[in-house]
Amino acid sequence: MTETTQTQTPPPGGAGALRSPEYRLAMGALSGLRQDLFHNAFAYRPLPRMSVDGPITRRLPGRLRDYAAWTPHAMIATVGLITLLMAAVDNDGAALLLGPLAVLPILLTMLRPVGAFWLSLAATPVSQVFGSSWDGWPWLPASFACHLTVLTVVAIRTRPRTAAYMWAVTAAYAFVADVMLGPGHYGTNSWPMLFLSALVLLVVAVWHTRKEARQEVTAQQTVTAQERSKRTLLEERTNIARELHDVVAHHMSVVAIQAEAAPYRVENPPPELERAFATIRENAVAALTELRRVLGVVRAEDYEAPDTPQPTLADLDGLLANVRDTGLNVEKTVTGAVRALPQGVELSAYRIVQEALSNSLRHAPGASARVEIGYVLGGLGLRIINGPPPAPALVKPSPGAGHGITGMRERVTMLNGEMTAGPTDEGGYEVTVFLPVAATTEDGS
Repeated sequence: MTETTQTQTPPPGGAGALRSPEYRLAMGALSGLRQDLFHNAFAYRPLPRMSVDGPITRRLPGRLRDYAAWTPHAMIATVGLITLLMAAVDNDGAALLLGPLAVLPILLTMLRPVGAFWLSLAATPVSQVFGSSWDGWPWLPASFACHLTVLTVVAIRTRPRTAAYMWAVTAAYAFVADVMLGPGHYGTNSWPMLFLSALVLLVVAVWHTRKEARQEVTAQQTVTAQERSKRTLLEERTNIARELHDVVAHHMSVVAIQAEAAPYRVENPPPELERAFATIRENAVAALTELRRVLGVVRAEDYEAPDTPQPTLADLDGLLANVRDTGLNVEKTVTGAVRALPQGVELSAYRIVQEALSNSLRHAPGASARVEIGYVLGGLGLRIINGPPPAPALVKPSPGAGHGITGMRERVTMLNGEMTAGPTDEGGYEVTVFLPVAATTEDGS
């Protein structure tokens, strides 16, 4: 029995753990009520201007667009003026007092929304006491319009939970006013107030839900676009790694074969030379094996290395001929002393020109293009420019993924180069690239 008694006795400070779910729910509701309606109730929260990026406002002239941004403020002020007129008509003798009580809570919603609710609720019994019209209980016509407007505006500016608390407090005031303070008034308007306010707050809650859903969808679409861009970047890097693997593997294989065959090209080679060539071959084979092990992981299972060598700038004429056959009038200009460049630079330059011309075919059909290649001291310069399409209105959006520029930038970055891409003043598009190449001495070092 002693052990059972000790088990049932709650530890000090742990009584909250034995509370019923209903009690915890009630305490949570009271905590939310205190947080939403009492904590910093009169905090300064000015109403922001309306966005003018909508389908109608963006078409307005500059001055009218600036004025359109104040539309919510103007609508609230207009409703406040209407309630002011209602108070003046229904209460001739107390218009100077009841008019401000009807309009100030509405105007206050633009600065201190929760405080405006409390001011409207406090102004309701004051208006009833000093008003000369008894057509409504517990809300006079002007107070009815004022409080309904305040509930609507504050609900729009806050969140659905705050709107629910405001409605509950309004219902509690209506119950007290009808049951305790107004037994002789049979024409109560509490039920119309509660019904209309509940309907309005429900509409506002649905609007809030749809707005949050659109924001979540927009955020998800942004994340998806970023993930798609990253995936495209990784795919492009994979393609580059595959191509470089083929290029480097070919050269390393040539080095290994020549190192093995070199001693047989010399009559009676010294042992030191044979050992040197054997070492070169062993290192080349080891490097080739390691290269295939590291870079081979980027190959897909169904990937097959091309039978032909990777393209270079020497193959650019064939590419331009194929492009001309598709209808794009393209010219090539070469400046500087043509020389052999590292095969990685040649391959990247070829792919950049290929992708830039493909973009011209997709986005500017019927236009002309120009490819400029400059062999300069310290590197290779490329400039691919196309003019505007002859009939821009007839150009349909390209079905491509739009990541060709990303692939070109990745190739340029890999070679520590520089690239700019953007539209021209004439309506075309221009891609400018510089690929640095280390200068070599006469002995190849």
